[in-house]
Amino acid sequence: MGTVLRDLPLYRFVLLAELQDFVALRRSVGVARARRVIEDVMARLAQALPLVRAVPSGQTVLELSFECGSSAEGVAVVGQIRSIMAESFNLDGESYRLSLRVGGVGAPMLDADDIQLAEAAEQALVDAREIRSDVIRDLANPSAGDDPIQLMRELPDAIASGQIFLQYQPKVRVRQQQVVSAEALVRWRHPVRGLILPGMFIEAAERSDTIGPLTLWIIARAIADQRAMAEHGHDIPVFINISGILLSDAAFVRDACALVSAGAAKIGFEITETAVIRDPESAIANLRIFADIGVPLAIDDYGAGLSSLAYLKRLPASELKIDKLFVTQLTSSNRDPLIVRSTIDLAHALDMEVTAEGVETPAALALLGVMGCDMVQGFLISRPIEFPAFLTFLSEERHVAAMAGPRFSFRRNEGQWKAG
Repeated sequence: MGTVLRDLPLYRFVLLAELQDFVALRRSVGVARARRVIEDVMARLAQALPLVRAVPSGQTVLELSFECGSSAEGVAVVGQIRSIMAESFNLDGESYRLSLRVGGVGAPMLDADDIQLAEAAEQALVDAREIRSDVIRDLANPSAGDDPIQLMRELPDAIASGQIFLQYQPKVRVRQQQVVSAEALVRWRHPVRGLILPGMFIEAAERSDTIGPLTLWIIARAIADQRAMAEHGHDIPVFINISGILLSDAAFVRDACALVSAGAAKIGFEITETAVIRDPESAIANLRIFADIGVPLAIDDYGAGLSSLAYLKRLPASELKIDKLFVTQLTSSNRDPLIVRSTIDLAHALDMEVTAEGVETPAALALLGVMGCDMVQGFLISRPIEFPAFLTFLSEERHVAAMAGPRFSFRRNEGQWKAG
């Protein structure tokens, strides 16, 4: 009897999967063919996921239902659906890429009420449309996972109640072995969910009206912490990440400038090229406003996305940060060292200093020193830590011990990195 119970499914899921960009598809293939596309999608899913029951719910929506062993298994099925949809569809001899937006819900089999599941799935799809991302919920544990909609609703109170806090990670000048600045990284310590990853709640904030107030709070907190650092003899700039959405927001730019100007603290901003590309003219104009009041600007995650020299030369930035994607493979890849060295040379030619992110080994540090990289940041020096611990880190100069070792072990290879 026990064996039978273990084999029984424990969870039931209902998903609503909506075909995206249906209007554009209808223009391309015609009304009659577009009406049958949902059948093509259903057939592919049925073949790849035989345990999932698929029923059309109109021209653009499929209702998918299945049983599984746990909530996590149900969420994994959504990941499988994404993978299955990645391959293009052949519609009357022409290739089309189709995508689904999924809203769904799961519940333990003993509590799986059909009406409740259907209504919850419909609401999840509504929310998924709003935030342009899949929403999957567990009715048995509403606080489980990082539901973007719920995070959007909770974030204002989280800011007010002190659940949001900052951690700091130092940037060290390689040749002088001095901490010359720090990056402020926002964190959310949720009373139920625990520590929520920034990528999830920042994305939620960007999809709501919360990203502006959140960033202004970060600026104000960083100003207070920077002034406290200066009082302890560590008058170094603190850099804050600015969302691309805010770079074209005139009200945010005005409020941020007012905070920095009144704060009498050394504050810098980090921005990504991708953020600029969204609305280049407004972004560049507003970045110049920041630069004009003395805010140093750093280009973050360089190389991770769509890098454009056309924008790079126009940005009033004094620092370029090489994405850790290239740095972590620096000593084990043939191409990454060439990319890093050429990026360092390019930045120097544009009168910018270079910071390498993601430095985790003495070997990478040594090679970056030979290449002429100005600053490094990463776990070799320090993980992001809360402000009291960061003050101790600075006072005890712990970065010196972290950087001790075969710092110039690559000096014998220096010639191969020099130009000319």
